[in-house]
Amino acid sequence: MVQTQTPVVVTIDGPAGTGKSSVARALAERLGLDFLDTGAMYRAAALVSIERNIDFRREPDRLVREVIAADVRFDWSRKPPHVLIWGRSVSDRIRSDDVERIVSPVSSIPDLREHMVEKQREIGRQHKRLVTEGRDQGSVVFPTAAVKFYLDARPEVRAARRAAQLRELGENVLDREILAEILSRDSSDSSRRMGPLVRPADSEVVDTSDLSFDAVVDLLEDKVRARVAAL
Repeated sequence: MVQTQTPVVVTIDGPAGTGKSSVARALAERLGLDFLDTGAMYRAAALVSIERNIDFRREPDRLVREVIAADVRFDWSRKPPHVLIWGRSVSDRIRSDDVERIVSPVSSIPDLREHMVEKQREIGRQHKRLVTEGRDQGSVVFPTAAVKFYLDARPEVRAARRAAQLRELGENVLDREILAEILSRDSSDSSRRMGPLVRPADSEVVDTSDLSFDAVVDLLEDKVRARVAAL
């Protein structure tokens, strides 16, 4: 079992719509670890672009400056932690479709990504017992993590999940449109120069297509406890 004083980092990587954030949040709660939603950090950066009306493709340096000024960080007193920009919570706002459409190209800006990776590593230094999710957590940010997972699912399943999430936010979307966006984002995330979406060689792949949410969390919890007990 995970011991109280045992430093441990668990990484969960994978493409959009595989349930990374929800699974990581639940897993962290079960194990008594902190939860780091790195996707929320990049979504917050995308929201900065929207709110400051920045053409990030033409003015990437300006966006990076504004993101640094916005001081993207987490309120760890909230469960799960809320992501903040300029001191205000945007955890709900960043799930909107306008943010979703630009988060991949925004997160591909090298200087922005470098800034975020360093912030994530600093969080890891401060929170040594951590479940962290994203696209490069096991490959780039925490390459020596104790346990690494890579979640995947069939594209149509991922699109249906994302569409359902957006409808809960009151948005009118079509599954086929979300599927096209997901496939486009997969291509963008996998081909970017810095921190591309890759499966870490030492990670365990979990296909969530036909598994319930609880089944996925149960599976990962069992594997983490077994691995950490053996360290």
